[in-house]
Amino acid sequence: MKRVAIIAKVHDPRCQGVAGELIEWLSAQGVEPLVEAHLARHLLYPNGIESARFPELADLVVVLGGDGTLISAARLIGGRNIPILGVNLGSLGFLTEITVPELYPMLSDCLRGKFKLSERMMLDCTIERGGAEIACHQVLNDVVINKGALARIVDLDTRVDSHYLTTFKADGLIISTPTGSTGYSLSAGGAIIHPSLNCIAITPICPHTLTNRPIVVGNDSLVSIMVSSLDDEDVYLTLDGQVGVELKSGDLIHVRRARHYSHLVMSNKRDFFEVLRTKLKWGER
Repeated sequence: MKRVAIIAKVHDPRCQGVAGELIEWLSAQGVEPLVEAHLARHLLYPNGIESARFPELADLVVVLGGDGTLISAARLIGGRNIPILGVNLGSLGFLTEITVPELYPMLSDCLRGKFKLSERMMLDCTIERGGAEIACHQVLNDVVINKGALARIVDLDTRVDSHYLTTFKADGLIISTPTGSTGYSLSAGGAIIHPSLNCIAITPICPHTLTNRPIVVGNDSLVSIMVSSLDDEDVYLTLDGQVGVELKSGDLIHVRRARHYSHLVMSNKRDFFEVLRTKLKWGER
């Protein structure tokens, strides 16, 4: 590995401190650090690079921060086969499971090609309005249709492939990957899905019909949702909790498995179940 990109939660002083040390460590190993431009300005580092160039330049991406920072990095890398190493500077994350004391031993292994990767399924989401595609996004975690704070419940006509599933009358709907199953979907009552599986979870948010339950469908399924009965209500599409699109009545949202995967560098010291026990405090209460 000749070039390692660094993405950090810029306004966190801890991330800035670790980033500065990481730049020096990489340079001492004969590896070129690619420092994201916004971070470089905070560190007074003279050679910042726009993050949009990372997919073409980087051999490895190191993310300093939390799961949200890593998710945005995964969308940035897109379909490129570039490993992402997530370092959590707070509590252990579901995705950023490497701690700061583990960073340099793990990086040393990565530079020697000795590391374990986890392939994570992603989703493609397209928005169709008036018969024309108006937007297309790729997500690692989830696609969420959600009403505004003061809006009434919305009608979401939902189909899987050509088959009618139901019209959810709910506060919203979550379409998630296995990786995203431990996020918003879990809070809404969805199942925890092991990240090695390839499937799509559909979880209603506070459905009016109490018998509506989460459902998991195959990874080759096309999930289509028609938004209706909006009137003047506020309804939004949120992608990975970071990108928002205002929806209109009649909009059609299509969600399917993306062709490409994200590749996350995994810790050699813990597995998915240990992360679950730690994050959810199983056995402690």
